[in-house]
Amino acid sequence: MAAISIRNLDDETRDRLRLRAARHGRSMEAEARAILAAAVDTPDAPESLFAALIDRFGAIGGIELDLPPRSTRPGRAELGQ
Repeated sequence: MAAISIRNLDDETRDRLRLRAARHGRSMEAEARAILAAAVDTPDAPESLFAALIDRFGAIGGIELDLPPRSTRPGRAELGQ
């Protein structure tokens, strides 16, 4: 197992870590290990906005719209003269 030291940790952060560890019934060291493990286990950010939206809202599913039938045929595009 590897060991690390964290230097220059301000007192407020140390105190919040101590309280968080106490809430979870762990030592400060065990809490820091859990926080670090959770931080590196999160998946990487998606490569596009579309992928991020699918990741976030894909489980909800889409919606089906009732589209009325066209009354006229679509015309062709005029690209200039």
